[in-house]
Amino acid sequence: MKKMDNKAQGSQMMLLMLFLIMMLFIMPTFGPILGRYAGYALEPTIGFGGDFPVLTLFFAGIIVVTVSSLLTNLFTDWMAMGKAQEVSRAFQKELQKARREGNTNRINKLMKMQPQIMKMTTQSSSGMMKPMVFLMIIIWPIFIWLRSFLAGLDYYYFTVPWSSGVSFWDSVVFSVWLWIYLMVSIVFGQLIRQGLKIITFSEWWKNLKGNIKPSFK
Repeated sequence: MKKMDNKAQGSQMMLLMLFLIMMLFIMPTFGPILGRYAGYALEPTIGFGGDFPVLTLFFAGIIVVTVSSLLTNLFTDWMAMGKAQEVSRAFQKELQKARREGNTNRINKLMKMQPQIMKMTTQSSSGMMKPMVFLMIIIWPIFIWLRSFLAGLDYYYFTVPWSSGVSFWDSVVFSVWLWIYLMVSIVFGQLIRQGLKIITFSEWWKNLKGNIKPSFK
């Protein structure tokens, strides 16, 4: 059992290292190249000839959150995660109760169980790390293409109820175009993820996941 735990931890560390290497070394070099090729597919489909850049941001956000949600749902066991969260909450409740009562014997017993609780939580959430490498390959080129696409527009302002000329490049912390993208991603990301969680509990999804889930052994 210990060898299996070490193997699982080693696999997670390897995925994390691969993700960091891609973030720091590979994508900064190859991201612009991938972004140019992504533009060949994205510009004809969601570019709208540069006439509706807000819609372009909207659909780019939808594409990213849909792909990321599908990959996350494919690799994550939501039932196991929910069970781990319930066990963790019950454990914390019992530990707080024992501390309030000053029950030292109960506290010691619970503390011995803590590594098992942490292990269960870590294992249930480990699947969320696996899609990150794939997502980086998809998300980074879209960001690169969006920045290049918006920078090339002749008219880079859009209208809102309180202003007739908001620039995509106005910035407080991030550029306005990135805030629009993030808002779309957050709102629709939550809707898509919740919908996928519901689907996860169906027998249809369990059978599909069992057939197409890649192996990392």
